[in-house]
Amino acid sequence: MLLWHPSQAPIERKTKSAKQINAAPPFVLAGSFALLIVLGSLLLKLPIATVSSISWEQSLFTATSAVTVTGLVVVDTGSVFTLFGQTVIALLIQCGGIGLMTFAVVTLIALGGKIGFMQRVVVKEAFNQTNTSTLFSVAKSVLFFSLLVELIGFVILSVYWYEDLGLQASLFHGFFYTISAFNNAGFALASNSLMHYVEDPTINLTITGLFIAGGLGFTVWMDALKSKSWSAMTPYSKTMILGTVIINGFALFAIYVIEYNNPQTLQPLSDGGKWLAAWFQAVSPRTAGFNTLSIENLEESTSALMLLLMFIGGGSLSTASGIKVVTFIVLIMATYSYLRRDKGITLYNREVAKETVYKALALTMISVGTTWIAIFILTLSEDAPFLDVVFEAVSALGTVGLSRGLTGSLSGVGELIIILLMFMGRLGPLTLAYFLASPRTKRLRFPETQLAIG
Repeated sequence: MLLWHPSQAPIERKTKSAKQINAAPPFVLAGSFALLIVLGSLLLKLPIATVSSISWEQSLFTATSAVTVTGLVVVDTGSVFTLFGQTVIALLIQCGGIGLMTFAVVTLIALGGKIGFMQRVVVKEAFNQTNTSTLFSVAKSVLFFSLLVELIGFVILSVYWYEDLGLQASLFHGFFYTISAFNNAGFALASNSLMHYVEDPTINLTITGLFIAGGLGFTVWMDALKSKSWSAMTPYSKTMILGTVIINGFALFAIYVIEYNNPQTLQPLSDGGKWLAAWFQAVSPRTAGFNTLSIENLEESTSALMLLLMFIGGGSLSTASGIKVVTFIVLIMATYSYLRRDKGITLYNREVAKETVYKALALTMISVGTTWIAIFILTLSEDAPFLDVVFEAVSALGTVGLSRGLTGSLSGVGELIIILLMFMGRLGPLTLAYFLASPRTKRLRFPETQLAIG
């Protein structure tokens, strides 16, 4: 006689659930963002959302750009959309920037609900965390920090615009631009973005402060507040901060020198205005998407530099996208260590795990491959200069939102390609790659072999 024990059933169900979870997190994340995009498209297509009717393609493109916090637009946000439509765009940006999972987790905690193992894995994937036990505190900290920084930005911008726009308009401008800037979205209520404020220190410093705060990464800010000293901070936070300072500083100096004598960009400005404009264009390509100078009139060498900045992006667990600053630094360090014949990568007296290097390499290769395929298709579908096509593709995948003027004249195929790039860029190419390959353990190892490289 076979005896059955009650403990056998839970074990079987747990094993089955574990197998299902392998592919579930990226699927749930992608589905959540897709659902939000569809909802946004429907809301933006309502008659009360626009001054004049827009097509379903334009509605889908705008909703995707908002949810993925990109900022590329096929119709002018300020003149085509009503107050209702602009509010919908702002809320889509907020949800896509801070993250659906943050709102979901905090709401469940506030209601006293319990989050199961499946939900923990999904949230872990969204926050790029390795320890699920700290996810709840991370989610609450992310939301609190985000709302606090946005409140500060909202007050500054609303007070600044009050004299020129009046109470109601200044409050809405402060609300819209704060959300757009902190979430690195780049949506503006003027067709020329922030070019009218190219020499205005309040707008330049407030907007850049907001999107740098959002793009640096929530874990870095929490670590800085907790540690209160440079030596006590984690190697990741140190690398992220130092990398950001170096990249921004180099970009500022390079753009200032390159554009100094350009009559269509820096030359007509005052000395202080030149530095402000160079600073804004140096930090905005890190996925912010705003501009105070005409992107089409920049020197080609400046555009080439912006391509690199857009590809790198910001920090992990932030409102920015791209391959991320630390990923870029890990690849540089890996190359340097190999040339020195070192056995591993060392940062701040800590050895970087090989899995981290493989992940950085995989993410970069997937991003490069995806961008190349998109550029190839766009060169076939669009009648535009090659630099404009490359700029558009990299901007979309990095969810930056800067354009050399190609977005408004995209064909149907071009719009679809850019929509897919924005969606992939926000979720992360590596997360999407999980759809194609699930983790597996090799039980059989083969002899090593040497392959000729280079």
